[in-house]
Amino acid sequence: MTKAIARPRLPALVAPDSFKGTMAADTVARAIAKGLRRAAFESIELPLADGGEGTAQVLLSALGGRWISARVSDPLGRPREASFALLADDRTAVVEVAAAAGLPLLAPAERDPLRASSRGVGELIAAAVRTGAQRVLVAAGGSATVDGGAGALAALEEHAVDCELVVLCDVRTSWERAARTYGPQKGARPEHLPVLEKRLDELAERAPRDPRGEPYTGAAGGLAGALWSWYGARLVAGAPYVLDSVGFDQHLRACWFVITGEGKLDQQTLEGKVVAEVATRARQRGVACHAICGACALSAFDLRLLDLQGVATAGTPEDLARAARQLVEREHPCNGLDRGAPSA
Repeated sequence: MTKAIARPRLPALVAPDSFKGTMAADTVARAIAKGLRRAAFESIELPLADGGEGTAQVLLSALGGRWISARVSDPLGRPREASFALLADDRTAVVEVAAAAGLPLLAPAERDPLRASSRGVGELIAAAVRTGAQRVLVAAGGSATVDGGAGALAALEEHAVDCELVVLCDVRTSWERAARTYGPQKGARPEHLPVLEKRLDELAERAPRDPRGEPYTGAAGGLAGALWSWYGARLVAGAPYVLDSVGFDQHLRACWFVITGEGKLDQQTLEGKVVAEVATRARQRGVACHAICGACALSAFDLRLLDLQGVATAGTPEDLARAARQLVEREHPCNGLDRGAPSA
């Protein structure tokens, strides 16, 4: 007579992005893990980011380091305190564009990319270099600007900044598409778009390297392209960079399944956001992948492209916990121990 051998079950990997504007990635991960515990599942919490808001916190939590504050200009030139992360190696800093030139820093009536400047981002990079940083990771997402990085370039020149720059981009948009693609969401009216496009064209004509046609150069309203052209910055896709930095693949090898998520699944998700990157890596390793999001605007066909085993929606921490428990009880009903092959 044979009997099954009980073996300990592998944990789940909880690896979400933030729910933009509502919950940070670590809050989302904590809530999902809580739901899994209610279903008797252990998990590893691994908050992620794609180069947008929250990237500095994700890298700081995974790699260690400290926050440092500096006085910088906001998008309209007003002084404000902003922080950057100096990682544990004391030579790498993480600067978020959103901390100095982010759209949330402006009231809706103040949002005007004809006036908004990226100067504060240059000032924050300069502050990071003054603390000893030799390499600065610039998280490009969430900007209020379409100034082609002109403001940041002026500040970097004034402070004679000399460091390695790596821009973590959350979009692949090229320079010449930045104004029309992102201007409206930053407050530009239709009549402003030709003005913004002309501004970027003129700046590109003066650039040491022409950023037009290059992937990622339109990120942060052209700031990425300016750093690439004038300072030789390396432009990289933010999600893969962050996943590699926090050891996602190693965690994936040691898990049973993964739950990811973001505020909204939409067409941008398919263009290299966290959920798409997590789902791709999980599929390559034969690991089931689920997503919990605030809303889903993808068609059934697009969801099949992501190859997610399950999708649920939730808008609060308690909803996330409930969705995680329901998902795991439906898709992975085995409790306690996973039953291995029978022995003789």
